[in-house]
Amino acid sequence: MTEYRAKRPLKRPPTHPGELMREILVEHVRLPLAEAARRMGVTRTALYAVLDGRHGLTADMALRYGKLIGSPIETYLAMQTNHDLWRAGQKLAASLAKIATVKRAA
Repeated sequence: MTEYRAKRPLKRPPTHPGELMREILVEHVRLPLAEAARRMGVTRTALYAVLDGRHGLTADMALRYGKLIGSPIETYLAMQTNHDLWRAGQKLAASLAKIATVKRAA
């Protein structure tokens, strides 16, 4: 069997969880987004902002979404954390480069 190495761009930002959430709602659950927002008890604007990647996924929104689709929320929250850390790292790269790491005593 031939092994293939994954060629993933290293500089690509992690995917925002909203992209996956939208795909699940639209393509798999086939629930209109306005109906999903109504069932979740949030405004369409708030849901669309997360699904479009304009706002981060909060614990509140993740719990509501998980309940709606019957899915654990840890994956979505991990995706949000990775996305936030990557963006912060990009923004702070110059400042972080100036910080010397403290060596631990043995």
